[in-house]
Amino acid sequence: MQNPLLSPFNTAFGTAPFSKIKEEHFVPAFDEAIKIAKENIKNIEESSESPSFKNVIVDLEHCSDLLGKISSIFFNLNSAETNDEIQKIAQEVSPKLSALRNDILLNQRIFEKVKVVYDQKDQLNLDVEDLKLLEKTYSDFALNGAELNEEKKEQLRNVDLELSKLSLTFGENVLAATNAYAMIVDKEEDLKGLPEAVKEAAAISAKEKGMEGKWVFTLQYPSYIPFMTYAENENLRKELFFAFGSRCFDGYDNDNQEIVKNLVSFRNQKAQLLGFDNYADYILEKRMAPSPSAVVEFLNDLEQKARPAAEEEVNDVIAYAKANGATEVKRWDWALWSEKLKKERFAIDDEALKPYFKLENVLEGVFEVASRLYDLNFTPRNDIETYHEDVMTYEVTDNNGRHISVFYADFFPRVGKRGGAWMTSFRGQSIVEGVEQRPHVSIVCNFTKPTETKPSLLTFNEVTTLFHEFGHALHGMLAEGKYESLTGTSVYWDFVELPSQVLENWCFERETLDLFAKHYETNEAIPQEMIDKIKASSTFLEGYQTLRQVSFGLLDMKYHQLSDGKIEDVSSFEKEAMKSTSIDQLGKVDGTNMSVAFSHIFQGGYAAGYYSYKWAEVLDADAFELFKEKGIFDKETANSFKENVLSRGGIEDPMELYKRFRGQEPKVDALLRRAGLLK
Repeated sequence: MQNPLLSPFNTAFGTAPFSKIKEEHFVPAFDEAIKIAKENIKNIEESSESPSFKNVIVDLEHCSDLLGKISSIFFNLNSAETNDEIQKIAQEVSPKLSALRNDILLNQRIFEKVKVVYDQKDQLNLDVEDLKLLEKTYSDFALNGAELNEEKKEQLRNVDLELSKLSLTFGENVLAATNAYAMIVDKEEDLKGLPEAVKEAAAISAKEKGMEGKWVFTLQYPSYIPFMTYAENENLRKELFFAFGSRCFDGYDNDNQEIVKNLVSFRNQKAQLLGFDNYADYILEKRMAPSPSAVVEFLNDLEQKARPAAEEEVNDVIAYAKANGATEVKRWDWALWSEKLKKERFAIDDEALKPYFKLENVLEGVFEVASRLYDLNFTPRNDIETYHEDVMTYEVTDNNGRHISVFYADFFPRVGKRGGAWMTSFRGQSIVEGVEQRPHVSIVCNFTKPTETKPSLLTFNEVTTLFHEFGHALHGMLAEGKYESLTGTSVYWDFVELPSQVLENWCFERETLDLFAKHYETNEAIPQEMIDKIKASSTFLEGYQTLRQVSFGLLDMKYHQLSDGKIEDVSSFEKEAMKSTSIDQLGKVDGTNMSVAFSHIFQGGYAAGYYSYKWAEVLDADAFELFKEKGIFDKETANSFKENVLSRGGIEDPMELYKRFRGQEPKVDALLRRAGLLK
């Protein structure tokens, strides 16, 4: 029987035929695709033709197209719908992929051909995109060891092999530890303070586990966060807090402490093999930020500006709690008391807002925003297969009827899905031999599921999360270019958050909220009073939140700026690294650790790059000021953002793209103004 992964997909828009793809298909498909890629590399290497842009650079771009197609399907499943077998396959194939990457990038004869073309770049009359691909290809080889001697190349291969295994295991441990815990509540009085919808969801969770009549709370965000925010029972909040904070930190099967140490050590070894002082130096070679010291200076500057507000905010919450009967405020009390203060100060209640944010309405709202800004239309499609029944599919077209993209939306938590929210692609945009390939884009979130009595109702924070991920999706959908490695979200890591974070701004505007914020029962539009409260409360605890994000960014940089890559104790290291951003009144809680579940930097792509969230906030605040000045749905401004940012991907230098849109370099004052930190 033909392996479906190795055949052209005879489906609507060439989408993945998930119903035909079985787990046993993956390893043979990977092996065959790796074999084909090696043959393609050999052909480039042994060709007797003079090296040219076409027969070296373009052929390298396409040498592993089949492998890319298989990998995108497999690794997206490993994030959104995994199981023991898929995780086992991931452990088997990841070293093979790492080895192939090194077979290409450490191939001296291939690099010599790349260099021949690169040295002629000024005489080749290349367009901007071709030139960028040439420079990127040369840089990829140079920054990944092509000029090392054979002994060091072999060391690099071994290091990369270890890194691929460690990163996978880290993520598997976080998922397993998250899924392993459940807090069972059997007395209704212990649920005091919790909204009815949260209790109902916990009862459904208990019923699914065969414990009807009880309530089950988990470490998944839609369960964990509401409990910590509303539950009056301090002992249970404390229990849940410690369960969450001690994931992968308990010395048992899923402990990640040694994996963190080894990841940091091997990353440092890799950087030094490649001639860099540390891993941060290596990573920032391909970032907008010029150096690790510039990143640390940027974060320290934000820390100084945010600290006075943060300390005042923490003191406010503690004073409020004590005035209302608390003797002290521990970490597990923070969410409860800060929410109570927010509710009293702004007369705003997340639970009162939720009826206006029915998931389906919010989704239609973000579609309408995309339509008004970028002339996009979203049509539900029942003929596009999905990997889970919860996933929704759409065809995206423009106003001229041109097919733009396929869009997948996967919103609810389940055992096989990692936590958090992300955008990904099953297929990128490119032009291959004159034929355009349009992208297949997906967003994956973990929102509260519908219950027997209520649809999925989002918190305002979840609304902004959906807009955030959809901003990434627009970056993928609107890609226009020749080479997949340069289109869509294939940009510098500290630029990739601009399209996502800028779209969050629309959530706070009356013009936007009028499009979708309607009560799920009465269809009544959200009252202006509530919108005013959302805006007024948008800077609540902004100093504290800024300090928190800065602390994560500094922790990341401290791990990856080590000169020897050695960590004696993960807990002590974390405590010391975050000391400058800690607030004494709250302190660190012994027995908990963030690093061992910090998937962004130890599983995802944010190593030495977590600062990029704040970096991109400067860009997005500055960019949105232009939209505010011209009108948030101003077509000229939207077209400029689309043409200069969203459609250009990594084809040009990101700062040049930004300046072409904005007319100037971004100013940090825009962020400080929006955050209420500029006095």
